[in-house]
Amino acid sequence: MTLRVGVVGGGQLARMMIAPAVELGVELRVLAEEEGMAASLAATAVGDYRDADTVLAFARDVDVLTFDHEHVPQDVLASLVEAGVAVHPGPDALRFAQDKLLMRARLEELGMPQPDWAAVTDSEQLQAFIDEHGGRAVVKTPRGGYDGKGVRVVSAGTEAEDWFTTLAEDARGGALLVEELVDFTRELAQQVARRPSGDVRAYPVVETVQRNGVCAEVVAPAPHSGERLQEVAARIGVSIAEGLDVTGMLAVELFETTDERLLVNELAMRPHNSGHWSQDGAVTSQFEQHLRAVLDLPLGDTDPVTEWAVMVNILGGPAEDALDARFAAAMSEHPQAKVHTYGKAPRPGRKVGHVNVIGQDLDDVAYQARAAASFFLD
Repeated sequence: MTLRVGVVGGGQLARMMIAPAVELGVELRVLAEEEGMAASLAATAVGDYRDADTVLAFARDVDVLTFDHEHVPQDVLASLVEAGVAVHPGPDALRFAQDKLLMRARLEELGMPQPDWAAVTDSEQLQAFIDEHGGRAVVKTPRGGYDGKGVRVVSAGTEAEDWFTTLAEDARGGALLVEELVDFTRELAQQVARRPSGDVRAYPVVETVQRNGVCAEVVAPAPHSGERLQEVAARIGVSIAEGLDVTGMLAVELFETTDERLLVNELAMRPHNSGHWSQDGAVTSQFEQHLRAVLDLPLGDTDPVTEWAVMVNILGGPAEDALDARFAAAMSEHPQAKVHTYGKAPRPGRKVGHVNVIGQDLDDVAYQARAAASFFLD
């Protein structure tokens, strides 16, 4: 019998699960938010993921339900579990990806290394934290926010006054998350896959390069990462996956500090931008691994297939009528580059695709990836 995986969300992550699903003999079904989304090839339904009846109807004919994003409300997730749907990751794990304050508190309970933080409900409390941490801090909205949204570096409590006002008007109330402004040398990411039966596999830790709050490049494995750093990063990832009972893929974003510590920045419980390199650079891609994990199938090998892999995001993108010509030109000039497009209309700053290049020489691999991606910039 063919196993059926339902994915809530029709974005590029669901799109990139299609090919490995075919290879695994798995039927992939997608609940897209609207027509024409990135994963439209596998979209079997269109509807509101915030509506329990819509999601329950979609989930009725699948063996397991998983996600392209972490935004499905907890009451909808609870309805799914109550109806007997196998949900991976489950609601108890997802709440820590949905609410950064809950995440920080739980990671503290688990003894994970992280920045100093606090929940603040007004500008006076925020100012007190700023004063205690060198005059600057990072303030975040606990729910929502990605790719630099919902994050501000502030030097005065009044700089988040509009967010406090919004919270006061929200029936749920709540607080903002404030964190110390970490003095870091670079950003890393550790990916881990975990099955419901408890099996865990870690990928090599990678270095991520952010521009304007958005991931621009990933180098795998992270350069100058010795055995100790690799072991510490993997141990953090596995401990979080087990401590939060995550099933499927988990990405742990990390700061490497000037005194060589690793601090947890944020979490994602799904395939993640920092793992796109694995499509061409690892024995098992994160997308295949996620499907294996949520179906509780044996996990694949996470080893790199060569010395280096570099992923460069394509941001913004050319007009749709120019895409084919740009694609052909990039492939002609850089035949070793693998271009993955998302079927999205161009928009400034929007992730519309990425380029992977693998090889033995990091300088050459990075050059080829950046040069191929440049063909898609206007």
